[in-house]
Amino acid sequence: MVVCGDDALAERLATELHEVYGERVTLVLPSSGGGLSRPVAGAGRAAALLGRMSSNLMGRTAPAGQGAGPVPPRVLEAPELSGEVLREVGVPHAAALALVHDDDETNIRVALAARRLNPRLRLVIRLYNRKLGQHLEELLDQAAVVAAPDMDLATLDASTTVLSDADTAAPALAATAIAGTSKVVQADGLLLRAVERMPAGRGEVPEPGLCTLALLSATSNDPAGSEGSDGSGEEGPQLLPDDRAVTMATGRGTIVLENVTHTGPTLPPGRLARRTAPLGQLFSRRLRWTLLGLSACVLALAVATWITTDAPPIRAAYITLLDLFAINDPATDAEAGRQILQLLAGFAGLLLLPVLFAAALEALGTFRSASALRRPPRGLSGHVVLLGLGKIGTRVLHRLCELDIPVVCVEEDPEARGITLARRLRVPVVLGDVTDEGVLEAAKVHRAHALLALTSTDTTNLEAALYARSVKPDLRVALRLYDDDFATAVYRTLRSAHPQALTRSRSVTSLAAPAFAGAMMGRQILGAIPVERRVLVFAALQVAGHPQLEGRTVAEAFRPGHWRVLALDVTDPVERMPDLATTPSPDDEHAPGLVWNTDPRYVLKAQDRVVLAATRQGLAELLGRNPAHRPR
Repeated sequence: MVVCGDDALAERLATELHEVYGERVTLVLPSSGGGLSRPVAGAGRAAALLGRMSSNLMGRTAPAGQGAGPVPPRVLEAPELSGEVLREVGVPHAAALALVHDDDETNIRVALAARRLNPRLRLVIRLYNRKLGQHLEELLDQAAVVAAPDMDLATLDASTTVLSDADTAAPALAATAIAGTSKVVQADGLLLRAVERMPAGRGEVPEPGLCTLALLSATSNDPAGSEGSDGSGEEGPQLLPDDRAVTMATGRGTIVLENVTHTGPTLPPGRLARRTAPLGQLFSRRLRWTLLGLSACVLALAVATWITTDAPPIRAAYITLLDLFAINDPATDAEAGRQILQLLAGFAGLLLLPVLFAAALEALGTFRSASALRRPPRGLSGHVVLLGLGKIGTRVLHRLCELDIPVVCVEEDPEARGITLARRLRVPVVLGDVTDEGVLEAAKVHRAHALLALTSTDTTNLEAALYARSVKPDLRVALRLYDDDFATAVYRTLRSAHPQALTRSRSVTSLAAPAFAGAMMGRQILGAIPVERRVLVFAALQVAGHPQLEGRTVAEAFRPGHWRVLALDVTDPVERMPDLATTPSPDDEHAPGLVWNTDPRYVLKAQDRVVLAATRQGLAELLGRNPAHRPR
């Protein structure tokens, strides 16, 4: 396995492949020097990554009597991933190549070169642009078929997979900010909904679901009690429990799978509703009340004219309007009542002119400021304060808006990636450094429901969380932190200082690395959901070649804590879609027929394809190509 990247995801992915799957890994990092070389101690970022990997692998070697573990990852430096460098790192003979640079253009360029060197290479590419990723998958798969005509793409094991760490982590990060929000795994057409449920009270019957995916930590005031650490003790989360464990568990929240559908692509929020501006955005509330009051006065004058002059109602209204705009003849020879009404109408017309002028100016100002950023409304409360509008923050903002959750964003860079989305969705944005005094107050954090600190700097996220807690001690806080030890210390300290508040820490690379690693092993990963600080992966798997599944019933194939069969694809193998996560067209006859309530006595056959939920270790055991290495 070859991993090429320039940030923390490359390190996490290499560690995942080495520790969980027992693969031989070559990690290629950027350097400023010339030629391919090994990082030297103290020689910059690559050396720091290598030092972290070495410290993470210390103490994890196999004990005596179990043999040596897999070969440690080989770390190399290269200034540019040219064709010569790809040959030197072994791409022509590699099983899989992961391109996880932060720059989409670099990943695309290297992917095209790697496909020419090895048509049978399994490519896993990190791209932020989802539409471009779909076209790139088709292009590279077609190039593989052209370069190797004897290769059948239908039986190819996930030749090209394009993933996005932002899309993988966004649902989990958005869910942490909202109590009771479902954890949704969506891969184009396939939708898996995992609902987090609080412990049932005495005498209450828990709501039914397809199956229980996890038991949360055994705490009373925070169902995610030990998620600041990766401990797997009694108070930690229990993934894929059996029925006996679910029955015996008391006072523990659960994550239940339910509401599974196959649907088409999601339309962007506000795509149709935001073509026209609402009346409340065109005119202020004071101006609307003023116009309403003047309209009532005009109506009263029209009624009075109708009564005093015995004219028909339509003519009475017409005369009133003429008097209002001072284009009627003076009623010098009319009765006193008619003269008084004409004077009152003229006076109302004088009041109406500046109001109409103000309405025109307000409407013009609204259209001119449509491209400007909104400020938080004066009476806003119960919203989510989102810090950072980079790649991750933009995806989380999109997710929160889809759920109709009020959001206020804080961003230092006015040219950040998510500013355009916030302007289009009319989301209030506060420009400024979150560490500066008054910035969080401008975002009305003292009235907020939750704080999502998603900047790329751990210390900035921590400082913002501490300050927000000082303003509102019971504020729900979700932090984006990279280092697990640092996250554990932060979580425990905040929990001790504020026991009644909910604190959660998330690592984008930890959430994304299992999906990338699973795709490199050659199976279509449908998605992943976080269970506290652990990850549960959903995958589509062919039964053939897996003795843990083939020839066993669905009940016998269930291995608690490792994997569980969720659904069976009953489509004929000849008409089956190669990619289960592909969205079928409305008239497609080959749409996947998934049976979710599978009979536990059904015997899995070699030609069957199943959707299963698995832990990282369970998926490694199912997909691992090195039987001698099994995670302990």
